[in-house]
Amino acid sequence: MATYRADSRATVERTLAHACAAQPRWAGAGVAERARRLRALGRELRRQCDALAALATAEMGKPIAQARAEVEKSALLCDYYARHGARLLADERPAGAPAGTRVTFEPLGPILAIMPWNFPIWQVVRAAVPTLVAGNTVLLKHASSVPGCARALERVFRAAGLPPGVFQTLLIANEAVPGLIADRRVQGVTLTGSTAAGKKVAALAGAAMKPGVFELGGSDPAIVLEDADLPRAAEICAQARLLNSGQSCVCAKRFIVVRSVLKEFEQHFTARMASRALGDPRDPATAVGPLARADLRDTLYRQVTQSVQRGARLLLGGTPLPGRGFYFPPTVLTNVRAGMPAFDEELFGPVAAIVAVRDAAEAVRVANDSVYGLGAALFTGSAARARQLVPALQAGSVFVNDFVRSSPELPFGGIKESGYGRELGPWGARAFVNVKTVWHVTRR
Repeated sequence: MATYRADSRATVERTLAHACAAQPRWAGAGVAERARRLRALGRELRRQCDALAALATAEMGKPIAQARAEVEKSALLCDYYARHGARLLADERPAGAPAGTRVTFEPLGPILAIMPWNFPIWQVVRAAVPTLVAGNTVLLKHASSVPGCARALERVFRAAGLPPGVFQTLLIANEAVPGLIADRRVQGVTLTGSTAAGKKVAALAGAAMKPGVFELGGSDPAIVLEDADLPRAAEICAQARLLNSGQSCVCAKRFIVVRSVLKEFEQHFTARMASRALGDPRDPATAVGPLARADLRDTLYRQVTQSVQRGARLLLGGTPLPGRGFYFPPTVLTNVRAGMPAFDEELFGPVAAIVAVRDAAEAVRVANDSVYGLGAALFTGSAARARQLVPALQAGSVFVNDFVRSSPELPFGGIKESGYGRELGPWGARAFVNVKTVWHVTRR
């Protein structure tokens, strides 16, 4: 499609200097003015929705209907912070605090955002907008496979009226990241990506004593109990597993099913996985597109093959498709258990792993038997049972009778090796601020 030259050291230095120079002016404009600019950003995202969606589809293969929905969701996030930013960042007086005290939320400065390719618009906006409304500036280091999206987003932010230097893109290799994190002018780092990448960046941020937010990998469980509405659960589970062609950290990946309803769930679920249209991602009817890179497909095939060798059974798919494009068909494995790649590792593609359990108690133990803790889902017809089991699930988000997803008003993030810190809602707006105590004594 295009060839991009990495930014030179001089360009990186100039970009960082612009971010530093712009930040005090941006912070000084006040939260109301910043919110006004972010509302304009939402309008600009909607105006350029078709072009941005087409670019995302071309660069990483996202089905075009989902790409358009991604841009619209990004605009909704701008609306949320434009409407509520001033309240989220207003001074507070904690309950019981002495008279004359207040807590303020002040920006830190330039923040480095290291973002992934799988949601090339949403992930950037999700990280940048709360950081900007707080008065920081943002330096984007996007994934190397979506440089067009990175450059286009910088143009969108400028077209919306954000001042020069407030949001900038850097086209740099991973090897340049440690130097940026160590630079005294960079005040924090947010990363969405693999657990391996997150550990490296978190170590660098820790060594520099800088705050970070890390949303990393996941192997989300979806528990199906015997009292669940099985056809509905199967439909929701298929939708969750095939979101973004299965390339999402928070997609359901392990389907933990009570044995008494295992066969029935397998039939419903496999039929729904098989019914999704696979094809050209530019076709609005396509539900499953190609994977973003050849190595991703190779890894997925290895995970399926090794799991079958260790006792898993294929109900659907399992083999890469021939021809152009990195296509892997919707695939269902059953008889999956710990010790298989389909259980232990993150499946980043349209492959589902079904795990059989005796009862709800074992289902929770199996769900928690993972290094990850991003999201979890629970399907049951009993509200009382849900209230009992939800606290036991080790995850940043738990959805009952629905699939896990993010929403602008609610905190999003994980525990264990799925990362730490929270995005969105007031937590996102306060992720990179100095929480300052002010105690004002008036002389009499």
